[in-house]
Amino acid sequence: MEKPLRTSLVIMWLLLKWVSCQQKVDQNPPFLSVQEGENITINCSYSDQNSQGLQWFRQDPGKGLTLLFYLASGSKGEGRIKSTLSRNDRHSSLHITASQPGDSAIYLCAVDAQ
Repeated sequence: MEKPLRTSLVIMWLLLKWVSCQQKVDQNPPFLSVQEGENITINCSYSDQNSQGLQWFRQDPGKGLTLLFYLASGSKGEGRIKSTLSRNDRHSSLHITASQPGDSAIYLCAVDAQ
């Protein structure tokens, strides 16, 4: 299980470097372990105030990336998962309510460069 995780993290790092170009993107926490039923919040901050939007992706073990949300501003939600974006603060959050074992995945944000 450790080897696929390392591979996924390398892919995530390369994707963030490719998408962000000269932009700095920080995602916190980098690793999260929670009990079933707990609420989860993952934060994403970026440096370029001219960004056009932000995307949240999910990657299940052994699979490719799945787009969860694209936000230009405001918030979007689907079921227990919601995302918000404040372009003024250059910050986005991904919220998962009442986590379940099936939520186990790698989540990452990517910022559209202008």
